[in-house]
Amino acid sequence: MWVARRFLSSVAQRGQYAGQSGLFRRPQHGSPPELELRYLQCTCCWRSRVPVAGFETLNATISPSSFEPCKEDSSAPLDACYTPEQRDAILQLLNNASPAELAGVKMLRGRKSLNIVEYRTKNGPFKTLESVVNVPLLKHKSAVVVFNAILNPVKKKKVKIQLAKFIRPEVDRSWLDDANTIVSLVCGTNKVAWAHVDRGMAVLDWQQHDCPNFLKGTYMASAYLNDVSAVVSLLPSADFYIIEKPSISVQNTALFPIMAHMRTVEAMLFALLEPRNIPVETNIPPRVLNMMRTAVGRHFGLMVGESRTSGAQTVRQLMTESVTQKFPRINFPPDLLMKYRNSFQMGSSRRGGEQLCDALLQAVAFYELLSESS
Repeated sequence: MWVARRFLSSVAQRGQYAGQSGLFRRPQHGSPPELELRYLQCTCCWRSRVPVAGFETLNATISPSSFEPCKEDSSAPLDACYTPEQRDAILQLLNNASPAELAGVKMLRGRKSLNIVEYRTKNGPFKTLESVVNVPLLKHKSAVVVFNAILNPVKKKKVKIQLAKFIRPEVDRSWLDDANTIVSLVCGTNKVAWAHVDRGMAVLDWQQHDCPNFLKGTYMASAYLNDVSAVVSLLPSADFYIIEKPSISVQNTALFPIMAHMRTVEAMLFALLEPRNIPVETNIPPRVLNMMRTAVGRHFGLMVGESRTSGAQTVRQLMTESVTQKFPRINFPPDLLMKYRNSFQMGSSRRGGEQLCDALLQAVAFYELLSESS
């Protein structure tokens, strides 16, 4: 019996390396071994055969079934591309998610999420996946991307932003922690906007002031001083004044007049708002600080590459949450909600409202980044 087993073992080894049939066939150069169902012969009776599965069968048995998304260029009906459980999961989200939740799905940010809500409100809940292509801006290929993103969401790692890295000049952290109210200022090409927000995330004041002498002529200092002084006279008292630091590249010569304008207004605000005649040795923090525009953009996900997009949609969402949620992100008084309820609608001219949005978002980002880094 021992001799027979040795003989069979040597035959099996020769068959493996000589390319004959055995448990595995000899692979060709540069290719994996051929995987198929084979049998082992019982060495005792030579009758019984024990099946041996190939690697792909073994992997399919011990590995959980993985999600294989439908192909974007597939011409098959959308409902046929997914299992009943997958269809139910997709329709559950599309029929019940809020616009903010839909905006978190790939390719549904912006107008598409609003179109889904408007369509299901008008026509009732979606009953099939094929009916989703009736939504404006959602065709077959984009719908497949949306469905696959719902079934296999990608968890984004939120990059923590250190507030101290984007505040200039550098101040002691304890001074920022002691701030009860701030005034967030943003300069535009023809106006200055500000938002007065307290530590409890309540908006105390939110407005803007027209500056008719901005970018007129050759930057007359006296004309600029008149406009900036008029803005300063309207500003409420606060612990800190946060002025937006624009992210305009000095290498873009076409925007040099805008950059010079921004720097001029910024310098005048610093000079007029900072207390004077303070002894150098006193431990008094500066009242006027800069906050980087890109930091606010990253905090709210408004960056496309190195460019900042509009924050109007984010502000509309904050205003809506202030009314509909018990613990909103920020609280607006009723008079400000009435005043600005139609100021940031999509499709309307928001030329005069961008600075208002930016001033509010900068104040919210300041407090939230301060809280996160605590």
